[in-house]
Amino acid sequence: MAVLDVGSNTVHLLVVDAHFGAAPSAALSRKYELRLAEQLGNNGALKSGAVTRLIEVLHECNEYIEQLECEETLAFATSAIRDSLNAEEVLAQVRNETGFELQVLDGEHEAILTFLAVRRWYGWSAGRLLVADIGGGSFEVAIGADEHPDSATSMPLGAGRLTRDFFTTDPPVASEVKAMRKYVRKMLAGELGQILRNGEPEHVVATSKTFRQLARLGGAAPSSDGPRVRRVITKNSLDKWVPRLQTLSARERAEYPGVSLGRAEQLLAGAIVAQEAMDLLHVNEFEICPWALREGIILRRLDWFEAE
Repeated sequence: MAVLDVGSNTVHLLVVDAHFGAAPSAALSRKYELRLAEQLGNNGALKSGAVTRLIEVLHECNEYIEQLECEETLAFATSAIRDSLNAEEVLAQVRNETGFELQVLDGEHEAILTFLAVRRWYGWSAGRLLVADIGGGSFEVAIGADEHPDSATSMPLGAGRLTRDFFTTDPPVASEVKAMRKYVRKMLAGELGQILRNGEPEHVVATSKTFRQLARLGGAAPSSDGPRVRRVITKNSLDKWVPRLQTLSARERAEYPGVSLGRAEQLLAGAIVAQEAMDLLHVNEFEICPWALREGIILRRLDWFEAE
């Protein structure tokens, strides 16, 4: 099975061997850093150059899918495509030139599928889960005691989007950081209050590249140690790192272990979202889960396949 994720930061092709009742086993993973969330023009439309590059990447992905003789391809797009004013034209061009019929997920659906993946990873012993995910274009949170969350929400607080909308220099000036933080806290306050009205979580989890990089800065094990090593990101670590990140350029941030040059520019915005979310949720740490949206989509498809 091939899963093609057209995200706000990357296009990610994941090919897995999968069957109902077993953990998906990765056969191939390819990532292309297109940063589509930053490629929206002043008119709110995705720039033509970004669409051209996207189609080039999708042609390459199709070659891998054909070579590996995948039985099924699940292709989807998230915030960058969802929020672009020319989304219908982009989807039509992609369909006509590559054959991929991209399913555009809304933010709530993203949160629900990510929650499913985290639930399956940790199991029922984790109790009531709270799951947070920072993407390039949006920030999702879900909470619940079952496989389907009691509440799920999505906010336009992705690290790429915030970087594009608020920062004009590298590193940003203090007034820009202050304005962004004020906006983030205002957006989070009402939504997270509603989330917590569904009951206190027993296990608090984060997914996504942004959270993994922030955890690595705080001393978490590198990815080379494998997915089953316990990794956390703490409020104390964020409180220490956010002021430091504010003074560093993207290139200087990328010199730290675990921080990629492609994501370094967005890391401060992501750290502030994480910091404010932890404060408003009254939690001191997030545990990092290696499964997220892509795995949730695979698991949901396998569930439906078994039901058929």
